[in-house]
Amino acid sequence: MKFRPCIDIHNGKVKQIVGSSLRDEGDKAKENFVSENDADYYASLYKENNLPGGHIILLNSKESEYFESTRNQALRALHAYIEGMQIGGGVNDENAREYINEGASHIIVTSYVFKNGTINYENLDRLVKAVGKKRVVLDLSCRKRDDKYYVVTDRWQKFTDVVFDEYILSDLSAYCDEFLIHAVDVEGKNSGIEEKVAGILGNWSQIPVTYAGGIKSVDDIEKLKDYGKGAVDFTIGSSLDIFGGKLSFERLANLYHN
Repeated sequence: MKFRPCIDIHNGKVKQIVGSSLRDEGDKAKENFVSENDADYYASLYKENNLPGGHIILLNSKESEYFESTRNQALRALHAYIEGMQIGGGVNDENAREYINEGASHIIVTSYVFKNGTINYENLDRLVKAVGKKRVVLDLSCRKRDDKYYVVTDRWQKFTDVVFDEYILSDLSAYCDEFLIHAVDVEGKNSGIEEKVAGILGNWSQIPVTYAGGIKSVDDIEKLKDYGKGAVDFTIGSSLDIFGGKLSFERLANLYHN
């Protein structure tokens, strides 16, 4: 079980937001924290603490007036920690290789793969052909509806018809090196982990998986360890002191480093 750090970028700023509040229209989101530091500051911090495998997420759509400033922040982070961070947000087969060339260890993809509410296997094949399976992370961020969890796309705004469970993990593991799972209903709310999502990941755990969402304390991390059977890595945003929260980044880096 390892600590995977994160850098979320929205409207050209490093932020922590409430995931379910994100809207493309008007580039709006409920903000928990807006940093005065640029993205490369955080990437350098993660490098100094030997925390590879974290993720950078671009939270603006390509149509946004802020997309280029958000992307430029992401590139600064990649350059500060070459081969140390993954990147997602608007990634497809045409730009995936560019991000690898800019220093990303992996590209993270959701919306390009889940088109029109279902899985587009042709796009999956294109991604693997573009950068290789070992460079692909699939983000199966999910939200609850009718007592099941469904994969959501377009910056967590649209439900697909794909149920998030052990079967879909097994199916899609043939196309990727890792999974990233945002439990969107608790993302940014400091309300504790989504236990059922953690349990699904712990019961599967065939390739590396990182859980994100709701962690507010070391007790939550230990709970995730139990539900995830020690096989699920984790990321924390709003609760960290480097993002305005109370959890010590330094302590977690020492306790759960690689």
